[in-house]
Amino acid sequence: MSVEIDTSAFTEEAYELLSELEASLLELEESPADQDLIGRVFRAMHTIKGSGAMFGFDEVAEFTHEVETVFDMARNKTISVTKPLIDLTLAARDQIRSMLDAAAGGEPADKENAQKIIQGLRALVPGATGAKDTEASAKKPPAQASDNEPHVYRIRIKPNADIFANGTNPLLLLGELRDLGEECQIIAQYDDLPPLDSLDPERCYTSWEVFLTTKQSENAIRDVFIFVDDQCDLNIRLLDREEVLGNEVQKLGNILVQRGDIPEAELEKVLKPIGDRLVESGAVSSSQVKAALAEQNAIKAKRDKKVQAESATSVRVPSEKLDGLVDLVGELVTVQARLNQTASSRQDHDLQLIAEEVERLTGELRDNTMSIRMLAIGTTFNKFKRLVRDLSTELGKKIEMTTEGADTELDKTVIDQLNDPLVHIIRNSIDHGIETPDIRIANGKNPEGLIHLSAIHSGASVLIRVEDDGKGLDPVALTRKAIEKGHLPPDTQLTDREAFQLIFGAGFSMAEKITNVSGRGVGMDVVRRSIDALRGSIDVISELGKGTTITLKLPLTLAIIEGLLVQVADELFVLPLAAVEECVELSRQDVTNAHGRHVINVRDEIVPYIRIRDRFGIEGDSPEIEQIVISDVDSKRTGFVVDAVIGQHQTVIKSLGKNFEHSEEFSGATILGDGTVALILDLSKMVRYVEAEEDLNEPAAA
Repeated sequence: MSVEIDTSAFTEEAYELLSELEASLLELEESPADQDLIGRVFRAMHTIKGSGAMFGFDEVAEFTHEVETVFDMARNKTISVTKPLIDLTLAARDQIRSMLDAAAGGEPADKENAQKIIQGLRALVPGATGAKDTEASAKKPPAQASDNEPHVYRIRIKPNADIFANGTNPLLLLGELRDLGEECQIIAQYDDLPPLDSLDPERCYTSWEVFLTTKQSENAIRDVFIFVDDQCDLNIRLLDREEVLGNEVQKLGNILVQRGDIPEAELEKVLKPIGDRLVESGAVSSSQVKAALAEQNAIKAKRDKKVQAESATSVRVPSEKLDGLVDLVGELVTVQARLNQTASSRQDHDLQLIAEEVERLTGELRDNTMSIRMLAIGTTFNKFKRLVRDLSTELGKKIEMTTEGADTELDKTVIDQLNDPLVHIIRNSIDHGIETPDIRIANGKNPEGLIHLSAIHSGASVLIRVEDDGKGLDPVALTRKAIEKGHLPPDTQLTDREAFQLIFGAGFSMAEKITNVSGRGVGMDVVRRSIDALRGSIDVISELGKGTTITLKLPLTLAIIEGLLVQVADELFVLPLAAVEECVELSRQDVTNAHGRHVINVRDEIVPYIRIRDRFGIEGDSPEIEQIVISDVDSKRTGFVVDAVIGQHQTVIKSLGKNFEHSEEFSGATILGDGTVALILDLSKMVRYVEAEEDLNEPAAA
């Protein structure tokens, strides 16, 4: 009977290991003597190699073995970590990813590139001058120092019963253990073997005890099991410790108890008469016996606690299942709102108590579900260190990247869609912002530029900032360039903040010529569209000669938001509460005082507003006193005129579907407690469309 192996678990783990590997290599480049980092790189390679071989990814395993061999030498201090080694290992990391992508149906990996990487790695090995030497060095582990004293280890291996289903062959692990030592005795244990009629050939019932004499360390032994660590119980004990060798050989009963072959209670039953005789003879007192037992129990308790901590694990769940759970919680929130409304209308005390309890439980379930989808943004931040390293080298610049707030959590959906905008912003900072070292020195700056990436919670949003200490943005030059390219009419006057927003225009670029990095005017336009899709906003602050700060304001989640429910005639709309600053009244006299302009004076500040009724052609007369919801849209205060403000509403976002995909002024819809549908307004797009229409109408009016 054959066992079907699911390789998706390996590929998912391998992609995660490659991300960790890249981060470790970039850290190692800064601290090449850090043995912990070298060990992390080696273990990542070892895991990919071992798991790849187990799951049939032989090419990946063979290629990774080459890198592992070199880093094993670095771990044993046979060779040093240098920039060429880091460069080649990063290239190897990319090659492994290409191999995995190819196995998943992607483009075939470049085999010539793989050979170049292997040749480069072999050239770093001392004495690897000929093909025969390099081949031998790749196939066998580096020799151990001759002055290392061999030690005896007892290794107990008890695989999980379902280990075969994961593609693991324990005999290969035993063979790898045998290769580590000078002497190796392997004893199989069959205590768990069931009767033949109930034996399942797909389950593992055997465990092993291995007595290994080796010069290798305990860590080297554990490395053999690094990719099946969660699939077996592993116990390694050094048997020839000095304190053991200095004493007499232990009694058989004590060894059996120490090994766990018999419970201590059984030994105590046999030895109890001896203990009684020792106490009776006066050799020891009963209190001494109790103290020895207390010491034994304390050690046992500590060991049990350690085993329990090591057995704690996490559960991998496909993102599709989490999305389904969030959808169900959203439906539950809608039903809970209907229950509240029904209980309130019927004035039933018992029903109201039930509704309140359901509301509390629904809130806790919603918060827990959302927290499950929350991920620390640090993993995304780490990806950009490689981007900064490679691009700065390509452009001949020296740039250091620092991060802050890597533990800030965001919804996984937001993080997944955030990668491309940040790539474009950072590339733009490197190419247009940071100057070359000679220019920076001439301007009295440090020759090494700085890009700082940070994240911080701000209410129901997260602020992500990309700061650089480059040359900054020139608002006059930006405006002039926009006029030259026809993006703005002649003689246009813009504030600095408005001029900075020009960099997000489609086709806008300050580059004089097109390069591999920039010049086509598409990068920052992608940023604007991506952040709009996330219902976020972008703010730019810059000082000429000092640097630029781009701030992205993003919602914590895209599934459920806090909204402000408003009404125009019989229509209901929701405005994202995170953008709302205040609500003020708009009287007929205020409209008259504005002389036909859509503006209002709010505490000596002129605030423009948009009439929702006029914008969407809603019929009916407006009330005598309307309400203006003043919001912060693209760093500008803008009002939205409605008939009435109903109040705060927890909004479960529903897609509008393909029939309404061109209705870009709405970001979605929600279902209220009575079944009524309320549209969710996309405030940023509304403001931009209105401004664009006004710009088109101005020449005609003139």
